[in-house]
Amino acid sequence: MKMEVRQGGIILRIGGWNMRWFGNKTSKDLVWKAKEAREEELEVYMDVKKAQTEWERARHYFEEAVGEEQIDYAIYMLEAAELKYQMHLKAAKRLKINSMRLPLHHSAEA
Repeated sequence: MKMEVRQGGIILRIGGWNMRWFGNKTSKDLVWKAKEAREEELEVYMDVKKAQTEWERARHYFEEAVGEEQIDYAIYMLEAAELKYQMHLKAAKRLKINSMRLPLHHSAEA
């Protein structure tokens, strides 16, 4: 009998059997966590793409605005869209997300 102490639990090796105690992570737990992380990355990526589209739309509206009220509103929309875009870009940077790591085509697009 051999005993190993690992992070999150104790493993006893008896013959060919591994016996785990104290909440050792199983492969299902690790797969689940990886899936959750992947879903979060995809969600943040889609938020960035949506914010980018909103910013482009606000910029176009600003370029087409005529009259003082439309220009004031366009400036408000553009500033809000820029802040939202920056906020989502920071979240993506924090998770170290870039478009190269994500699939080109996915069903989560908004």
